[in-house]
Amino acid sequence: MLRLSFLPALLLCALLASCSSENNKGENTNEMYSPGAQLSAKYCSSCHLPISPELLDKETWKKRVLPAMAKQLGLEVWQNSAYYQNERSAISYADWMTIVAYYDSLAPEHLKPALANKPPLKDWGLFKLKTPKPNPDQIATTTLTAIDAANGTLYTSDSETGNLYKWNSDLKQVSSTPLPSPAVHINFGVNKQTAITCIGEMKALDVPSGNVLLFNNSDKNLTSIASNLLRPIQTVSADFNKDGLNDYVTSSFGHNKGGLYLLTQKPDKTFQTVPIREITGATQSITGDFNADGWMDIMTLFANGDEGIWLFTNNKKGGFDTKNILRFPPVYGSSSFQLADMNKDGKLDIVYTAGDNSDYSRILKPYHGIYIFTNSGNMNFEQTYFYPVNGATKVLATDFDMDGDIDLATIAFFADLKNNPEEGFMYFENNTSTKNPTMNLTAHAIPVSQYGRWICMDVSDIDGDGDPDIVLGNYSRGFMNEDNFKPNWGVDMPFVVLENTKK
Repeated sequence: MLRLSFLPALLLCALLASCSSENNKGENTNEMYSPGAQLSAKYCSSCHLPISPELLDKETWKKRVLPAMAKQLGLEVWQNSAYYQNERSAISYADWMTIVAYYDSLAPEHLKPALANKPPLKDWGLFKLKTPKPNPDQIATTTLTAIDAANGTLYTSDSETGNLYKWNSDLKQVSSTPLPSPAVHINFGVNKQTAITCIGEMKALDVPSGNVLLFNNSDKNLTSIASNLLRPIQTVSADFNKDGLNDYVTSSFGHNKGGLYLLTQKPDKTFQTVPIREITGATQSITGDFNADGWMDIMTLFANGDEGIWLFTNNKKGGFDTKNILRFPPVYGSSSFQLADMNKDGKLDIVYTAGDNSDYSRILKPYHGIYIFTNSGNMNFEQTYFYPVNGATKVLATDFDMDGDIDLATIAFFADLKNNPEEGFMYFENNTSTKNPTMNLTAHAIPVSQYGRWICMDVSDIDGDGDPDIVLGNYSRGFMNEDNFKPNWGVDMPFVVLENTKK
């Protein structure tokens, strides 16, 4: 499926042509072995899992998704309804029309909305609002929010200027630094060096103009350590070869091309770029010694085509062994993940969001939301929790209420802005105990939707009082999926801070 993954620090990225995927949940045995289902599996499963027709409505399949899929198989499409086979087609006209009939016969007229077991509490929870001075002369297009807790400062960037802005703890701008393109991620790393990921081309094009820059806090210099990247959106650090030098891993989402790349630091302080997995859609990585062998590994979310989470285990020879941990269908719109011990059993679980929704199926989807996959050991994960949130974009996991367990904060850029704007930012208070390991989260819909449309988020202690605060970035230009609806929130506020009042 063609997808626009708009992900600055996980939105602002983008479009890849691929088919859709899905497990066959909901299909009965006869449906699975129907000619249409078999042909769908034959022609699409090389890219991903077969997809169930029930995941999208009839109109979306017929007018948007199937025509896009047909083009990937070399069929010519005219006015989204007529298909023509040519010498480049990978499928016959007859087989394709069998697939079309399969989806048309089983897809519902409309998707039923998912309902949470418990509606969220509409309150401020632990937080109080702090805002900078609005800029009435500019519509907010924030692409980055990042808290530098060590210095009590905040950084932002935007797609209009491409500059990097520094703000103090009073939310007053103190500096502006030109960048080669908008920043979408900052890694406040070791040795007083900060890695800044600049996306390059904002549009869904394979233009190699992205950069990873190192900012030296001592001499204030910016140095490029990787250039000509295809729309990179995140960079994380670790010493992967145990030479005492800090290396980096960058996720290059791209468009039709992209991948996950290792930036190995050499003794002369230059960097060598080595591909780890050259597949489009690399979105977010977390580093750690996941097999406890003393060497740093990588876990990465790929959010396009064959979506899922992959583990790259350090082979101690300069490379990595690859293992798939979880797979998701592209109609889910994978957007972020976290590793956190949610049930207090000593093992890291996966918290995952699905909700990127700027593709050919721009409808509200009942499977968008927050998922928790519990770790049963040996990197085996089983889904144990789901809370529906339309257009969920990002989740961050930390102990907000300081009670010893891990809570969650989420944003949803593609929320139901017309009917349920409160789901744009939510706080999930964890009440799970070791005596009762069943997941018990209380959802709070924090009333900040009137101040912006949140596309990026960071969590850290900006005011130095010992508890984690939250900063939300406002992107208010375009990307409206709901018909006849105009923004009814503040479009001139680049960001807001939710100050934690626990301490």
